[in-house]
Amino acid sequence: MIEFKHLAHIGIRVADFSRSVTFYHQFGFAMTRRDYNEHVVVLRHVSGLELNLIDSSDDANAGRNVLMDETMRYSGYTHVALRVDDVRYVAEQLKAQDIVITEGPVTFGDGSTSVFFRDPDRNVIEFSESSAEVAKVILP
Repeated sequence: MIEFKHLAHIGIRVADFSRSVTFYHQFGFAMTRRDYNEHVVVLRHVSGLELNLIDSSDDANAGRNVLMDETMRYSGYTHVALRVDDVRYVAEQLKAQDIVITEGPVTFGDGSTSVFFRDPDRNVIEFSESSAEVAKVILP
């Protein structure tokens, strides 16, 4: 078995560094590195989560996410889910920032409740609040 210490980072292909940095900044991400030779901007959140924005997106898909917006279902990562304490509060904050919630709040069979929205490149982000039962399993 390979032992993992933690998630190192999430790589997100973007079309415009400035637009994406501005978007993720409103969630508390700060730029820690910019390397135009490597085509990457690294953002870090106080929680320790790191995003690597990769500036290599073709914008020939008419603003559609090929994994989520097409009838054909392709393999790939469909979204990132981030745990929050209060999803309804987060939903209010998203609305206050004029971020469109594309789904939710929705409560799933395990009792967790989530909202889904898109970043400027149509990547799906989920903010998820754990139910008391899920929290007991995750955090004994």
